[in-house]
Amino acid sequence: MLQNPALSHQIDKYAQPISLTLIILETVLVLLALVPAQLWTRIFPTEPNAAFDGPFPATLAPIVTLLLYLTPTVIGFLCRDWKKALLYATIPAWLGLGIFLITATTKVGAFYFVSADHATSNASILELFAALGCIGWLGRALFKLG
Repeated sequence: MLQNPALSHQIDKYAQPISLTLIILETVLVLLALVPAQLWTRIFPTEPNAAFDGPFPATLAPIVTLLLYLTPTVIGFLCRDWKKALLYATIPAWLGLGIFLITATTKVGAFYFVSADHATSNASILELFAALGCIGWLGRALFKLG
């Protein structure tokens, strides 16, 4: 349990632009994850792992996964208020799921979202991002920043 007022001031000073940058990065990663594997193999026909790793080489795939988990946590850490931590951490999931659901309903039908298995999976994604944002926000208490 560390307490450093100077560090707290520095974090608060740059929190908003850093959070916005991380939200954009996370949104791009989520949107890239939603692209079907068949499209990646058409875009990158010479890449043997394009169906699994998309536009990222196999060596970068673990880093991308790490970013998908750490980014909402860092966003939550940068927020002084838990409500902002939840909102900011889940914005990429909201946008990604919204685009995915609109695309899926044009191909499958209007009730795609409300079928039991799809609703559960979609809610789980939002819960994961919210939980990661909360973990980051709770981390502020460890360092006594908030």
